Amino acid sequence: MFQYPIRPASMTYDDVTHLSAKIKPKQQKVELDMAIDTLNPNYCRSKGEQIALNVDGTCTDETSTYSSKLMDRQTFCSSQAASNVSRYAAAIYRKGELHLTPLHGILQLRPSFSYLDKADAKHREREAANEAGDSSQDEAEDDIKQITVRFSRPETEQARQRRVQSYEFLQKRQAEEHWVHLHYYGLRDSRSEHERQYLLSQGHGMAENTELIKSPSEYLMMLMPPNVEEEKDKPVAPSNVLSMAQLRTLPLADQIKILMKNVKVMPFANLMSLLGSGTDSTAVLRCIQQVALLVQGNWVVKSDVLYPKDTSSPHSGVPAEVLCRGRDFVMWKFTQDRWVVRKEVATVTKLCPEDVKDFLEHMSVARINKGWEFLLPYDEDFVKKHPDVVQRQNMLWMGIQAKLEKVYNLLKEHLTPKKQDGQSAHPLLVSGEQRVNMAKAKVKQNYGLLEKELQKQKAESKANDSPSKMDISNVRIKEEPVSDEEPMDASAYESMNNGMVNGIHSEENSMDSLNGHLPGGCTDRVAQELKAFVMTTFKKQFVLTLSELKRLFNLHLASLPPGHTLFSGISDKMLQDMVLDTGCKQILVPFPPQIHAVSPDELKVYALWEAGDIYDQHRQVLLKIFTKNYRVRRNVIQHQLSQECGEDLNKQDVDRVIKDCCVSHAGMWYLKGTVQS
Repeated sequence: MFQYPIRPASMTYDDVTHLSAKIKPKQQKVELDMAIDTLNPNYCRSKGEQIALNVDGTCTDETSTYSSKLMDRQTFCSSQAASNVSRYAAAIYRKGELHLTPLHGILQLRPSFSYLDKADAKHREREAANEAGDSSQDEAEDDIKQITVRFSRPETEQARQRRVQSYEFLQKRQAEEHWVHLHYYGLRDSRSEHERQYLLSQGHGMAENTELIKSPSEYLMMLMPPNVEEEKDKPVAPSNVLSMAQLRTLPLADQIKILMKNVKVMPFANLMSLLGSGTDSTAVLRCIQQVALLVQGNWVVKSDVLYPKDTSSPHSGVPAEVLCRGRDFVMWKFTQDRWVVRKEVATVTKLCPEDVKDFLEHMSVARINKGWEFLLPYDEDFVKKHPDVVQRQNMLWMGIQAKLEKVYNLLKEHLTPKKQDGQSAHPLLVSGEQRVNMAKAKVKQNYGLLEKELQKQKAESKANDSPSKMDISNVRIKEEPVSDEEPMDASAYESMNNGMVNGIHSEENSMDSLNGHLPGGCTDRVAQELKAFVMTTFKKQFVLTLSELKRLFNLHLASLPPGHTLFSGISDKMLQDMVLDTGCKQILVPFPPQIHAVSPDELKVYALWEAGDIYDQHRQVLLKIFTKNYRVRRNVIQHQLSQECGEDLNKQDVDRVIKDCCVSHAGMWYLKGTVQS
């Protein structure tokens, strides 16, 4: 059955000329080509000619879509309206009889716009041809190139299932079935009338139709049979989607294993809420320790649960045993510190970056310029309520640490936390208001001690009969309080935030700026580091916009270790001043008015004026050309270089100068970063 959902029922295609028809029987896919009435007064002939020109170009051959150089046909492509059509039938009512014929497919036909894709492909080919004609950067000699031969790894069952279910594989399978060309016969054709007679039952009388001699209840049972659920069709456990109703029918150990395998990291309180009311917490604790380990008061699924035996990495093919050791190292690092550096993990484990990233994403979140932070806050309530479980887990971690030391030959800095004295396994994020309140509390607590000390000083001065008044400079205020509590100085709170001072990640003896102010002697170091970055970058690129320079600077910061001097805060003005101080100049490119709507950083163009090589004069001439126009052709550049430099330059020198500073687009040359999309 064919349906035309975008066409009203009063406007059928019965009288429209059908040019061709084809079908893929297995996929139930149909395509019909119908003629368009080009003589109709509503048909725009100029548009039809333009569409045909865009699709086929100027040449006409057998492969042309529109041989008449006019869009005179329209293609309809089918899609399945329903996957299961066993309950549908075509009905004809004639002479008091209802004739039913079962349907094997219901297809909806809609116009296909594949000719637009063909027009876009033609347009891209023309642009590529034009660009290849005006640009010399695409010219390449046919040299011998070295190739690397790689052998594919044996495909696992999971990888094969993912490949079979992928969109590319389904598209390939559909393309493998060949089209079967058909002959279309109109509605009033004699052959169509002959086929239509098969929709009518040839038998006469009710004696042969035994299926319809049923009681009302039997007839309803035939129309709507009950759903027969077979036991083998029920999954043993949810695979990718968790159904809580079905999950709670499983044993407690299986419930916990499935939850932890899907969630990866979970506090104990959340786990109890998912298991439902009435679940014994003691039994849950006994089961959770079989599939998870305690990290900062939270439960993290064990590595052997995620990577069972005889499996391998989908990224690198590394066996599961190696993956488990690498992931255990990451979990152990999080038991020592709140932060983990990805580069350090990759250096120790020698695993590929994709596997290391998977480990970290299971239990942490990335922070810019800081590293990877553990996903959940420290669960202090669980640690206080279950000290026996915490002690048992600490013993397990000691055993894991001993194995990791033997496997990875861990150095002392890997085993020792950054802050040992009074370090807590979890950070306390202290806001400014909390610091003020804590300081006030300290002042009130120590005020009495300071007052007693001052009175004691006065009493001693009177006992010595000193005629002069007591000098306030002689009063010494104790810096250490008498109580056992620690004073509220910067060092006391370093242990609470693991190197976070007012939100800036720092290390011991680091030169980071605090609250935006640089320490003494740090300004020169920052300037030297920034100058080195600017000089190195411009010697590679020669021309950069401010936005591109800032992007490269942020990438440079991301590659630096925490606590580097450049983390002190570099403003845009400091960056621009340093660019000008290193011998670069700003090129005032005359952009057209419509480009001024973009970001101002993209309109600021800087270039290295003197690089110290033989091409400095040529580059300066080229940069002066772009102060008059924001895009030029190659012949203009070559003529100006020959005129200004007073010598006949060869093609290689011109190419070298142009590629240092420019890029090509649509046959025109632009300074790097100035091509607007």
